[in-house]
Amino acid sequence: MARMRFFEEALADLWQQGQISGELHLGIGEEGIIAGVLDHIRDGDGLALDHRGTPALVGRGVDLALLAAEVLGRPGGLQGGWGGHMHLFSAAHLAASSGIVGSSAPTACGLALAGRRLRPGSVAVAFFGEGAVNQGMVMEAFNLAVVWKLPVVFVCKDNRWSVFTRSSDMTAGDPATRAASFGLTVSQVDGTDVEATWQQAGEAIAAARSGQGPQFLLATCRRPGGHLEGDPLVKQARDVKAASTDLPGLGRALLGRRGGSAGARVRGVGAALGTLGRASAHFRGSREDPLSLARRTLGPVETKRIEDEARAEVVAAVQQAMAGRP
Repeated sequence: MARMRFFEEALADLWQQGQISGELHLGIGEEGIIAGVLDHIRDGDGLALDHRGTPALVGRGVDLALLAAEVLGRPGGLQGGWGGHMHLFSAAHLAASSGIVGSSAPTACGLALAGRRLRPGSVAVAFFGEGAVNQGMVMEAFNLAVVWKLPVVFVCKDNRWSVFTRSSDMTAGDPATRAASFGLTVSQVDGTDVEATWQQAGEAIAAARSGQGPQFLLATCRRPGGHLEGDPLVKQARDVKAASTDLPGLGRALLGRRGGSAGARVRGVGAALGTLGRASAHFRGSREDPLSLARRTLGPVETKRIEDEARAEVVAAVQQAMAGRP
């Protein structure tokens, strides 16, 4: 978890410096979910990742210098610098990410089908956010996985935000009930608690591995950085003065001319900004930060040892990538 966090913080710094072009979608806040699941993954298992695939690849053991070079667009990167952070692949780890929302679900079905034929006893895991459950391909994947009894585990990382919209404002019902309606075995967990996630994920993966059919794990989390680095909502929420002076303009920009009175639109945006502001300002060191909870469990001595080692590894990898020697 420390390696995931420090690596992504290093990427954020590089993005701020202009070293990384385009959008950057980080998984800061999701480390408890990723680590809790990956600890049960074996060689031969498949990983289908979303556009926040960096933490899982870090946790799976992909070379950090290769990852950093790829995100930087360097020829020595994991995909020769052509994929960027949203299209990361490692054939050796049977892991692939995609920028297409929801695509990890059918990809995992393919990995699970191949695994059942070629690597009996293997499983495939799909990671996606709760906003992806509205994608038709995700529901088709649920259906196919149940009908074919595929050894697949669908992991839904629920931070209650779908890009810039509250998920409750755009999704009917809830992801767990929707998954259960297809016949998936469903479990839920607080994804900030890596030990609880480890327990639930272990049971789900063991069930899929033993032929008990596809599983669905709904894990809640908080992501303080919003949808992407430079997220305009988070920026407004952190700048109280800007948010208060330009709130009507922001309301028009986000909500348009329809959907109720101007006052209602502004109040809605104001509430959203307040939620984001509280989540982002008090995340690190709080009970919503999975690393903070883990530190309390491990104690200061062990925490310092782990984090010092992780920081040193990340610094060395980024320096290597920047120097063009991944």
